[in-house]
Amino acid sequence: MSVPHDAMQEFINKPSLLQRLQLTDWIWAVLVLLGAFFAYTQYSSYMDVYEQSFLVLGAISLIALGWFWRAIEPYSLAVTAFSLLGVWLYAGNYANGETVFGLKYLLSSQSAIMWMSALFVLATAFYFVGLIAGNDFIEKTGSALTWAALVMGLTGLMVRWYESYLIDPEFGHIPVSNLYEVFILFCVMTGLMYLYYEQRFKSRGLGGFVLLVISAAVAFLLWYSFDRGAHEIQPLVPALKSYWMKIHVPANFVGYGAFAIAAMASVAYLLKDYAQRRHPDGLMNKRLPSLEMIDDITYKAIALGFAFFTIATILGAMWAAEAWGGYWSWDPKETWALIVWLNYAAWLHLRFAKGWRGVHMAWWAIVGLFITLFAFLGVNMFLSGLHSYGEL
Repeated sequence: MSVPHDAMQEFINKPSLLQRLQLTDWIWAVLVLLGAFFAYTQYSSYMDVYEQSFLVLGAISLIALGWFWRAIEPYSLAVTAFSLLGVWLYAGNYANGETVFGLKYLLSSQSAIMWMSALFVLATAFYFVGLIAGNDFIEKTGSALTWAALVMGLTGLMVRWYESYLIDPEFGHIPVSNLYEVFILFCVMTGLMYLYYEQRFKSRGLGGFVLLVISAAVAFLLWYSFDRGAHEIQPLVPALKSYWMKIHVPANFVGYGAFAIAAMASVAYLLKDYAQRRHPDGLMNKRLPSLEMIDDITYKAIALGFAFFTIATILGAMWAAEAWGGYWSWDPKETWALIVWLNYAAWLHLRFAKGWRGVHMAWWAIVGLFITLFAFLGVNMFLSGLHSYGEL
């Protein structure tokens, strides 16, 4: 099939990445490099070669991400400013978390997570109210609240990382080691990816649906914190004292977050499809994005999630070989991870090779989220194995 002349000319005339960069992008790159250099000079003696490599690759990746999606630049700067303020207020004394006003009510990890939780719930309500009322200002407020929640969520994780070292240097670890911490990570990852799609497709119609699954995660966090005291920082179990955890877990949760976005977009797809057929003049048909847009977001989210989930699975196998002497042991967690992978591999194959789309694929994406949820949480609740340290 030949490419239309206008499309080819547009591609040829499109400016390169370097031509599209602005002064603020170069300032952003300099700030990230300075931050990475400061971290290296201060803490390189505590890092092994792998951690130093992560620092370099992380800086390069953050610069590239900011250039690709400029909203990341002010977001990262806000998180950095709040995190550094929290560290400064602690002044090396963990007890300050209960006595210093700025920590107790805003910037201690637990306070920041509570703010994140409240803001996400508020954002969900604003998105739905804006959708129903057809009010763009209310929907924009939902977006602003989501950004604020994401700032507080990632700030909470960063400060929690510092707190773990204040409690006991032997406790110190990146905060992705238990269900409480990774649920926060899930909220942050999912929210960021959704906001990218919101800006990319210039539509806020799916905000309430995606924020609904984040609010469900927030509800779990609150229950897990108040009922089980999960917010308390504990030392790592020996199996988790590995540099693999620093990359395996975040990669996994990019996958989980993307699959969640795809499923909630599919819920909107089914509502839109039903409204088009049965109530063409109804609210849902008028307010929700087009079926083509929702389908495209679903496809892109699953493709992104599948790529990162594949990387995470490979990293997990390498971690298992180091920790347990074998790449694969058919542990329940590993088996269900394979089921998740096969499920989305089949979805993408039928979409890409056969052109399948529509209602059946939307239902499949929704069912896929429940399969993923069982692999992530259900296995921890009902099964046992080598990953038993992740039990509820």
